[in-house]
Amino acid sequence: MTPLARLACLDLDTFFVSVERLLEPRLVGQPVIVGGHKGDRGVVTSCSYEVRPLGVHSGMSLLEAAKLAPHAIFVPTRHDTYGPYAARVKEILERWCPVVRTASIDEFYLDFRGCDGLYRRPGDVDGDATIERTVGEMRQAIQVETGLPASVGIGPSRAIAKMASGKAKPAGVRMVKLGEERAFADPLPVRKLPGIGPKAEEVLLAAGIRTLGELHAVPDGPSRVAGMAMHLRESLCPSGPLPERDRPAFREHDEVAEGSLSNERTFFAALGQEQPVYDALRGLVERVTWRLRRRGGFARTVSLKLRYDDFTTLTRARSGAPTNAEGDVLEVAMALLVASWNRRRRVRLLGVQLANLSPAPAPGVARQLPLFPPARPRASAAIDAVRDRFGYAAIRLGAVEQARSAR
Repeated sequence: MTPLARLACLDLDTFFVSVERLLEPRLVGQPVIVGGHKGDRGVVTSCSYEVRPLGVHSGMSLLEAAKLAPHAIFVPTRHDTYGPYAARVKEILERWCPVVRTASIDEFYLDFRGCDGLYRRPGDVDGDATIERTVGEMRQAIQVETGLPASVGIGPSRAIAKMASGKAKPAGVRMVKLGEERAFADPLPVRKLPGIGPKAEEVLLAAGIRTLGELHAVPDGPSRVAGMAMHLRESLCPSGPLPERDRPAFREHDEVAEGSLSNERTFFAALGQEQPVYDALRGLVERVTWRLRRRGGFARTVSLKLRYDDFTTLTRARSGAPTNAEGDVLEVAMALLVASWNRRRRVRLLGVQLANLSPAPAPGVARQLPLFPPARPRASAAIDAVRDRFGYAAIRLGAVEQARSAR
């Protein structure tokens, strides 16, 4: 009998703020914004619950945050300080769960599949009760041993666990049992589903769709809204095992309503050497093109997102003939990177987006880019066949060497 999927998403609440409060107890209970000094150019990296009702949120400019919360205490981000705290949390998690994966510096996924027998106690009514109690004890151990608050969601899929962790805030545990997915998800706003960003939300709201229940009711079809409904239904299905390796600060976006797929990776320590940056770009390209092929799609536009360690962000794009082959996309993405990256500056984030999606190449479309060579469907199909049989990590693109000669 296959063990029930019980995946947990642990989110360290206002992580940077929580660490700053450990270092400066005077900040406890105060409105805190981490990201820089008041009046600095830059963005908010974390903010306390005291300022969130005022509209302050991560990613907002510090100047705008200062207007919304002029009374807040502004603290510069200390990037080298937070990593050891996250590492300590992971050490604790690995004492409790056999499979722990890092999603970002403040978020972890855990697979408790088959662990109910290990932790069962008299009085536990069933395996779900056992895991929920165990996760609560694990969360409390983190609080006691590190001083950091955390919230944990548990569910049969990664998306459900992620959404449940949001409902568990602050410093709680929320379990969604197998069979309760619709009852849990249907009342939630559409933005709560991982993969629905602000632009997709705008499209859904314009269509009169405000909740995930309303989105779930959209029938299959070729429209963008129907694509988002398909993404929701897939997200509610029980997940398979977690990836074999950590993917630190690795994010996937399915902006189906906007006709795009993207992958981003934020680096704990900003990268200054060429080869690690090229390798990271290669990994993003092969992941996003694999996802595109699984949807049976082709893309005409490749976009590169580049963020430096001072949070300055650049976006560059180029369009051409429809493709879904790694080599095609990598050639364009690499050209955009080589032309855009100031090598005297360190890279904090990389992202690759595929846009102007279509179910198949439009016949007779003229090529607009010499950078797109003829599509390579046979190679892509062979790569996908290997991954279907042995897992995504079974085959990877080779190291990027051509970038040095491309400059």
